[in-house]
Amino acid sequence: MEIFLDIGASSLIGLFCGLPALWIAKRTGLIDIPRRSAHKLHARPTPLAGGILLTFSLIILVPVFGLMQEPISNVLFAGIIVFLFGLWDDIKGLSAPQKFVGQFIASILLITSDYSVRFLSNMNISFLDPHIKALLDWGITILWFVGITNAFNLIDSMDGLAVGVAGVGFTTFMALALNSQQIALAGFSAILVGVCGGIYIYNRSPARLFLGDAGAQTLGFILAAVAMIYTPLESIPQGSSWFVPIIILGYPIFDTTLVVISRIRHHKPVFSADRHHFYHRLCLLGLTQNKSVLMIHMISLLLGVVGAIALYQPPFWANTILVVTLVVSLLSIVYLEFKIPSGASGEKKSPSI
Repeated sequence: MEIFLDIGASSLIGLFCGLPALWIAKRTGLIDIPRRSAHKLHARPTPLAGGILLTFSLIILVPVFGLMQEPISNVLFAGIIVFLFGLWDDIKGLSAPQKFVGQFIASILLITSDYSVRFLSNMNISFLDPHIKALLDWGITILWFVGITNAFNLIDSMDGLAVGVAGVGFTTFMALALNSQQIALAGFSAILVGVCGGIYIYNRSPARLFLGDAGAQTLGFILAAVAMIYTPLESIPQGSSWFVPIIILGYPIFDTTLVVISRIRHHKPVFSADRHHFYHRLCLLGLTQNKSVLMIHMISLLLGVVGAIALYQPPFWANTILVVTLVVSLLSIVYLEFKIPSGASGEKKSPSI
């Protein structure tokens, strides 16, 4: 009941914070103008207020719910760094290396607070020095944070899509954290579920606000951090748990892989904006905007359930689930790339980005 109250209260705060966030975005000229680039197809100027709404809500909710303690406070401070760089990008426009600077700083903040994977450190590899193992684990950790952060920025291609995927992810980790008795992490995840619900009201089609880089990157980074901090029960072997966050966040990883492969095949810059995303290919198949977004949310929910099921299986069967998931994903990418090419011609117009 306390968790459900947390979600309800956070939703209301998110809705309330949307009003000043919209006001600030409009007053500062933080507006996404239609047709500014080829992939932007929304019909009217829309405030880039999602990041402001998210950050304001968390700054209010985390202290009110008594969560200003490690590790939640560390995640909040690191998330604010990502938000500020994202806001700078929304206002001025940053190059990819400049964006990575903020994400790298935020990642280092969490790593120095002792929140890092210990994948190699826990393995019995005698020929590797322990310090080398630690450095490699830090590299994997930075890759995880930066990768998921930018994956969420990439999937923010349609009204309500990215915030819905994030909400499903936070819901999954909330349930898992409750089961492993990580009460603070469960409470923090519940707050984020509620805030995502509040943002969704403003961001669903037709959107009254967009997430912008500030919103999408901050959501992605915080979700990556929650996945990092989550610790399964001691009775669960590492062989059954190490890949679970990858499955739960499988959709943004899948879509990013699809887009990168497509852009490389078409000799386009990896960080260019286009309409090669999974969402756009669903539209080519005849699905409406709302049905396409709903399908992606259902896929995210299914992956969360699959990840939770794998977690409680013996290592052999858990890794079998991982292999099957990877094979299905790779086959889907091949099918989509060669049978449903996107972005060239014949693509349906959409009222959003």
